[in-house]
Amino acid sequence: MSAVAERYAAALADVAVAHQSGEAVRKDLASFIAVYSESADLRNALETPSLEQDLKTKIVQSIAAKMGLNDAVRNFVILIVSHQRTHLLHEIDRAFVSELNSRLGIEEAEVTTARQLSDAEKKELLSVLERRTGKKIEAKFVADQSVLGGAVVRVGSTVYDGSVREQLNRMRERLEAE
Repeated sequence: MSAVAERYAAALADVAVAHQSGEAVRKDLASFIAVYSESADLRNALETPSLEQDLKTKIVQSIAAKMGLNDAVRNFVILIVSHQRTHLLHEIDRAFVSELNSRLGIEEAEVTTARQLSDAEKKELLSVLERRTGKKIEAKFVADQSVLGGAVVRVGSTVYDGSVREQLNRMRERLEAE
């Protein structure tokens, strides 16, 4: 991740935390980026050097009003456009989510299981992870049949491997060592 993207993300996180609007800013920034990514006309308008900055600002303000975007996001996008950094929007978004989560004590996790988990199972697993890490966990759940059973959970750089595949590998290693 570029240092420029991280600086912009940190500045936006400062504003979001100061106004206690982290979740709203996260959601609105992602919404704007989705619209920006899907619209070639919008990208062309905001990236064209020949268009005056005042017109670009009016375009962003109009879109922000129609989308009901948080003022911090609107102002941030105007800043990004004026500094010709729109090509960094996706990278800034990733850095912002990471920075905001860090400041709010939220840890991202990836949970891989052999089958899709029910909502109750997901909730129970998240509860166990939150107690174990002492942080709020936001998890992405993935089904992968090669796990065979159990779960593999990655929280930051820590991996909790309770899969049947790993248990079988450990058992094989013990038998080979004997």
